[in-house]
Amino acid sequence: MNKNGPLALLFNALVIGFMLAPIAVVCVIAFTPENTLTIHGPDFSLRWFKAVFDYPDFVGSFWNSLWLALAAATISTAIAVPAAMALVRSPNRWSGVLQGLFLSPLIIPHLVLGVALLRLFTLVGGAGSFGWLIAAHALVVMPYTMRLVMSALVGFDRSAEHAAQSLGASRTTVLLRITLPMILPGITGGWLLAFINSFDEVTMSIFVTSPSTVTLPVRMYMYATESIDPMMAAVSALMVAVTAAAMIVLDRVYGLDRVLVGRS
Repeated sequence: MNKNGPLALLFNALVIGFMLAPIAVVCVIAFTPENTLTIHGPDFSLRWFKAVFDYPDFVGSFWNSLWLALAAATISTAIAVPAAMALVRSPNRWSGVLQGLFLSPLIIPHLVLGVALLRLFTLVGGAGSFGWLIAAHALVVMPYTMRLVMSALVGFDRSAEHAAQSLGASRTTVLLRITLPMILPGITGGWLLAFINSFDEVTMSIFVTSPSTVTLPVRMYMYATESIDPMMAAVSALMVAVTAAAMIVLDRVYGLDRVLVGRS
């Protein structure tokens, strides 16, 4: 096995440090006892975390984002699993077109998508509806679930399915008791990535939310236009902690290499 040389390791360390430095700075500032976005030496305080939970707009927006992400990730997974199985196991001349259609939200700027969805929801009378907001988020996050489920299916050994069918198992039994359990890491990883991306989505959500369905990222954007104080850093640190905890749990249960790369 080829090993990276010192220069390659240094370059990788610099890239990772460059990516993580802003997140680390925000998390450190969240513990400042001051009223401004400053790093205050060794002193730290939890006052801004308490302020977050005492701010009703942030709390309400958090619950909106939570239920929205849960619903959008579940709907996108329910659609992506059968679609991925059809594309991988029954390829035809339209497979490439359909796959590009399902993955197209990845290449469309969310700003453009938000304007288009706003116009669509206005035409159908769904502007401001939480149900239509769920549909918009499910559309945006579906590619993440789709790609991971397809990766799991590409490296899938079908010998267990053939053995079950030869012993008289029906297609439904094979699907529920063999296929789905064996690709469950890909499904779980896709659902989790869809949940995280839906929970963090802001650009498209700005256009399709209403005063009663404001999500947490949109609320943070609105708050930042009015005031910049360490409470923004505290909210950001909480979101980073939730995301990191979810990825750690996924890594401990299945392993990120197995989920994201499709390795068995």
